[in-house]
Amino acid sequence: MASPVFSNTQQFKADPLLAQPSAADLEQQYQAPAGTPGYVSDERMSYSGVIGKSAGVGLVTIVMGAVGYVTAGQSAMAYMLAMGSGLVAFVIAMIATFQRKGANPALVLLYGVAQGFFLGAITVGIETSFDVPGAGLQALVATAITFLVCLALFRSGKVRYTSKLRKVFLIGAVSYLVFGLVNIGYLIFSDSAEGFGLYSNEITIGGFTFPLGILIGAVAILLACISLIGDFDFIENGVKSGAPKALEWTAAFGLIVTLVWLYIEFLRIIALLFSNR
Repeated sequence: MASPVFSNTQQFKADPLLAQPSAADLEQQYQAPAGTPGYVSDERMSYSGVIGKSAGVGLVTIVMGAVGYVTAGQSAMAYMLAMGSGLVAFVIAMIATFQRKGANPALVLLYGVAQGFFLGAITVGIETSFDVPGAGLQALVATAITFLVCLALFRSGKVRYTSKLRKVFLIGAVSYLVFGLVNIGYLIFSDSAEGFGLYSNEITIGGFTFPLGILIGAVAILLACISLIGDFDFIENGVKSGAPKALEWTAAFGLIVTLVWLYIEFLRIIALLFSNR
């Protein structure tokens, strides 16, 4: 299990009979003209297709993030609209995640629009509240670098999504989810004025005092990196097993969800680091 987007789709799971041609595939290959790749089908999932769709959804998210950043920073009404956009993005994510035949392209793009607008709004809100100008750009660069490092490690074969790593991710992700729910309860029912709730509480380790959120955020980033490795692994399995081309949208959606998670964690850590100075 990495992104739940992939765990609900059988084609992204390892198959002992990877890319074994069916009788129809063999017939198509036999009937193909000389010099034509008979077994390669345009209807199969490909790395280039996943890259193109991921880049497209990512671009939509970034553009809408810029729109949210500008508008929410100038109008309280726009900021409230952005909060609603975040809720819409969450609902869309839940629907797209459990579509077993593959995420609907329109839903994936709509997720990029809603999530991007929401991220832009919370970015300008955090930058203003914590007086951290440029935090959004720093978080974006950190997310991009982390993505490239994880991809390089995966492609080199030095890091693989093993069963042990899968268990570590599952335990960590469930624990982090529980902490998040507890933090929401703390924000609702306590009289704390801290913007991040329990994340803002300070702890002392080895004589150094810092917000708990920095430690929790570091663990969350590590979990998100494991999720990225899992995403790459499931995509690789999908391509090798000849999954339907429509699942490229599912792959793109899963990657964007993980990258959004990474961005939020980096943004929070940057804000906490600045407020701790």
